[in-house]
Amino acid sequence: VTNSGNCVRQAKADQLTRVLGVKISQDQVMMSHSPLRMFKRYHDKCVLVSGQGPVVDIAKSIGFTRIITIEMLREAFPLLDMMDHDRRPELMPSVPIKLPNIEAIVLLCEPVQWETHLQLIIDVLLTGGNPERNPQQLLSSHIPVVACNTDLMWVAEGKSPRFGHGIFVLCLEEIYKKITGKELKYELVLGKPSELTYHYAECLIRAQAAGRGWQKPIHTLYAIGDNLMTDIYGANLYNRYLEEESSAKGSLVQAKVAAGKQTATLSQDEDLNVLTSELMQGSATSCKSVLVCTGVYNPCKDDMQGHKELITGPVFHGHRDFMFDADLSDPDYIVPNIDAAVDLIYKLEKYVPN
Repeated sequence: VTNSGNCVRQAKADQLTRVLGVKISQDQVMMSHSPLRMFKRYHDKCVLVSGQGPVVDIAKSIGFTRIITIEMLREAFPLLDMMDHDRRPELMPSVPIKLPNIEAIVLLCEPVQWETHLQLIIDVLLTGGNPERNPQQLLSSHIPVVACNTDLMWVAEGKSPRFGHGIFVLCLEEIYKKITGKELKYELVLGKPSELTYHYAECLIRAQAAGRGWQKPIHTLYAIGDNLMTDIYGANLYNRYLEEESSAKGSLVQAKVAAGKQTATLSQDEDLNVLTSELMQGSATSCKSVLVCTGVYNPCKDDMQGHKELITGPVFHGHRDFMFDADLSDPDYIVPNIDAAVDLIYKLEKYVPN
């Protein structure tokens, strides 16, 4: 389960295969945008997709059929992208490009040339999906927006964490609020720590178990990660849900989205093919969180604030829409690295590998 959103599942599986030296299939990979495959009610809408990489291929792999990219929008409305003087058009297109009305916006991952993406997305929001329209007054509401991955930062080769998609989303929210005086509303917020992401992950795990002919139900899930406000918070949030639901089996699952401020009940016609209704009736009763110290969380960096300050102090790194609970940021286990995490799980499950 990765919050990455800049490629299709097969590309990520190929990358993991090269790194791990073990064959990984796309069915074993879950991207931040993967749960959108369930929400078929969006698939026939005309969507504006923001991100980087093969965004059209990514959107098609999810199920979208009518896709507009930021570059397509910029080509149709060249006078809207004016920040970079070197990219300003010298001549208007000889034949105007007509695009259909945009019905929803999907934010896949952090893009390049942020100023262009921010400007054009704001234009679409303020014009009800048609930048050709001149907004004479602010709209009372805007078209649906879906955000995949709200990680504020991530760790690369640099000495300090790098900007993540959460920074881009934060910029978009603040610009929209400054212009309109209103909050940007999300139809869905996906990726860790969204509870819906963990629902979908359990669904895929059960599919893997069924494909291997495993008969014994999976009761305990383990979530390993290096980020307290995504990996650990999300795992503990899902564990809380499992504990609450274990005493009320048979009731319909309400998939909490957009950080608990909105909910969307998943109807059976929105489930994923052969996994119909499987999302509703999981066997897991707990989800254990395991924190590794090789990424965003690194206790050896004296110049970084402790995790308590990062989650409870003025530098709270979670997304604004997630209802914060400090208890959910405490991992069940802390280990040095992924090898130690696997060894821990073997020990807890009393499993002896051949």
